[in-house]
Amino acid sequence: MELPDEAATEAFGAALAPLVQAAADSGLVIWLSGDLGAGKTTTTRGLLRALGHTGSVKSPTYSLLEPYVVSRIALYHFDFYRFNHPDEFLEAGLDEYFSGAGICLVEWADKALPYVPQPDIDIQLRVAGSGRVASVQACSERGRACLSHSALRRT
Repeated sequence: MELPDEAATEAFGAALAPLVQAAADSGLVIWLSGDLGAGKTTTTRGLLRALGHTGSVKSPTYSLLEPYVVSRIALYHFDFYRFNHPDEFLEAGLDEYFSGAGICLVEWADKALPYVPQPDIDIQLRVAGSGRVASVQACSERGRACLSHSALRRT
């Protein structure tokens, strides 16, 4: 899916809102993968805005985690870019967030492997000229079920 500008990247994130709403009771792990500046936080901002969040949405690069509760849905936005070793995931006690019904949006998941759970949905973002390109892949039965009723399934 081509995303020619920031507005298109936010709209892509907004298209994830029905997936998140459908999985709100069972939880969902979404990996947001891509280089610096590829649109991971912009995608998250679009998702949160579509769910009704009106506050700021910032990258959790320094805080590791930005929690949100929107429309009674718990969303946890993680960024493991600054990890020097995967054990930091366990040392920070972040594993507890992945055991409930929350929606976990994870940037730089590879830096927390093997401890971070595998994704239900993997979103790859890459810079392409002045825009971005996104691809979406279901990686679990839960992810396939979410995508089967989504406009994103064609990506």
